Amino acid sequence: MKKFKSIFITVMLAAVPFTFVGCDEDYEIADTLWGVWEGNMYVYSQWNGHTYQSTYSVIQFDRAPNHYDSGTGYWVDYYSGAPWDYFASHIQWVVSNGRIQIYSYEDDSYYYIYDYSLSENHFSGIIESQYGDPMEFYLSKTAAPDWNDYEWGWDYSDDWDWRWTRNATYDNPTRIIGKTDNAGK
Repeated sequence: MKKFKSIFITVMLAAVPFTFVGCDEDYEIADTLWGVWEGNMYVYSQWNGHTYQSTYSVIQFDRAPNHYDSGTGYWVDYYSGAPWDYFASHIQWVVSNGRIQIYSYEDDSYYYIYDYSLSENHFSGIIESQYGDPMEFYLSKTAAPDWNDYEWGWDYSDDWDWRWTRNATYDNPTRIIGKTDNAGK
């Protein structure tokens, strides 16, 4: 019996690391998201009675320390023909049960990404918000963390890098996910 207990304890101790390192889908998704993605989010903004279609989007997903499935970052939509060149927002994101939720601070809105395909290089799927119809998006990864160049030392102040804010002359355009037939009018 003593030998059986010894073997049982050895097997249990060997299995313990695997119980904590198991395949966590949310962690894998968050790890793949980490980086900069560029492409078309098919968003438009409304301001002063006009609707403007974005031509290009950049989203950066930064992982939070000590949180395996969430983080912060920024989202920039570039426009052609609008009174502003871009609409930028700081974001907070989380992966929960495979669904990606993004909160945009500057437009105080939540966006949800579901039914998507995500690889190390391509990210496409459906995004929706409270403002518009669900739309497809297509992004490619253009930058990823390089652990060899990583600076060890985090600065977690509450101060924002305000260079990403929109042009104050055109305050409060509304970012909208969805179709528009009158973009640029």
